[in-house]
Amino acid sequence: MTEFKVPELGENVESADVARVLVNVGDTIKKEQPVLELETDKATIEVPSSVAGVIKEVKVKKGEKVQVGAVILTVDDSASGNGAGASAAAAKSAESQDTKGGEAAQQPKEAPSKEAPPKEAAPKEAAPKEAAPPPAAAERPPDHKVLSMPQRPTGARGEAVEGRQTPPPEVAPPPRPDRGPAAPASPSVRRLAREIGVDINQVQGSGPAGRISLDDVKDNARRVLTSVGSAAPSAGGAARVRPLPDLQKWGEVDRQPWSNIRRSTAEHLSYAWNAIPHVTQFDKADVTALEALRKAHKDRVEKAGGNLTVTAILVKVLATAVRQFPQFNASLDTERGEIVYRKYVNIGVAVDTDRGLLVPVVRNADRKNITEIAVEVSQLAAKARDRKLTLDEMSGGGMSISNLGGIGGTYFTPIVNWPEVAILGVSRGAMEPVWVPSGTGAQSSGAAGQFEPRLMLPLSLSYDHRVIDGADAIRFLRWVAEAIEQPFLLSLIG
Repeated sequence: MTEFKVPELGENVESADVARVLVNVGDTIKKEQPVLELETDKATIEVPSSVAGVIKEVKVKKGEKVQVGAVILTVDDSASGNGAGASAAAAKSAESQDTKGGEAAQQPKEAPSKEAPPKEAAPKEAAPKEAAPPPAAAERPPDHKVLSMPQRPTGARGEAVEGRQTPPPEVAPPPRPDRGPAAPASPSVRRLAREIGVDINQVQGSGPAGRISLDDVKDNARRVLTSVGSAAPSAGGAARVRPLPDLQKWGEVDRQPWSNIRRSTAEHLSYAWNAIPHVTQFDKADVTALEALRKAHKDRVEKAGGNLTVTAILVKVLATAVRQFPQFNASLDTERGEIVYRKYVNIGVAVDTDRGLLVPVVRNADRKNITEIAVEVSQLAAKARDRKLTLDEMSGGGMSISNLGGIGGTYFTPIVNWPEVAILGVSRGAMEPVWVPSGTGAQSSGAAGQFEPRLMLPLSLSYDHRVIDGADAIRFLRWVAEAIEQPFLLSLIG
């Protein structure tokens, strides 16, 4: 028998919800066959089996939360088609029989012996116990590789404490004579506390010996933010979260669990909003000529398997723009006091799904033409809605686009997708009367121009003011608007 466990799901992913169980007891499975769908904070992942055989027990069901390293299935690998399990089991059985036979052959010789003292019996019984391998190791076939996650200490709430393992006492921070012992927290936890303005010494740790985790810092920040009008938090961070009032006294309600994706989005955006000093710049772009070109060439792109949307075109525009303005393709490392400039260009595209907002990434967008980008955006959006996106496909972005024009609205203030430093919001285009000056051929009557109906696209650029100045932001936004208004500029720049 072999136990198949939840493998590593990605960096910092410790648990997931079971979305679907794809096999049943009695099924014969092969290696790499999907057996489970798990929903993490960011995506739904198909888990392939690393063993082959007949399923004897399914230990999870839909809706349960499972930890990395937890047992999913018990599989009888002796029934697998390749016979490897059967051979291993037969060899193990033969070895066991040989051992028993050897012991039985020795016993008649030892029993009649009167010279052996009785007190030697105890060491002989103890020896096999000391030499026996641990049960988990003895049960695994030699060729079975179990992907497991190291055991991590848990806090009072059963949540994993930040860090792979609890640091030994000898590496604890030295005491500070001015304020007593330093708070027990790792450098990453201290960095988070500094960035969101939390005094680490005011946070009560839930880990062993009061060790402070990332969740402890976030909980403390929530308590402070939700305690408007109440007294300041005590030294232990005792300010309580304001409870939700009883809504049922006004009528019937329906409570639904907060999904992993919704929870992760809320935590990520709350951190980004509190850590980043946001500024949003607004402008409009005349897309009359661009829309005519889009309609003229959309059939060609559809034949290639894509959809020539404004979003796909804007991905190319941004990919070219960040080459001209590298500070928009950067990240701020506050711990080291450095600005990190990316030499690659990856653009994230926000996709609206029934489970929340997902942001897949178009990699190396500056090296792809608009048709290639349109095909990739269409594929990524379809995978997002079908719950097929992987964590890797949503990682590594340098700047993002959020296009709400298909729904409506004029302007909005998108939140920067940390660790990025800028995001472009796009709203619905509308026909507006625009004053168009006359050229050199103006009539002698003195007419300087006229109003013309033009399709104007509202743009909203949010950025991290620690990295980007307002003047640079409006220069960037004007460059984007001019590239939209004059598509030839993209070819000119390259």
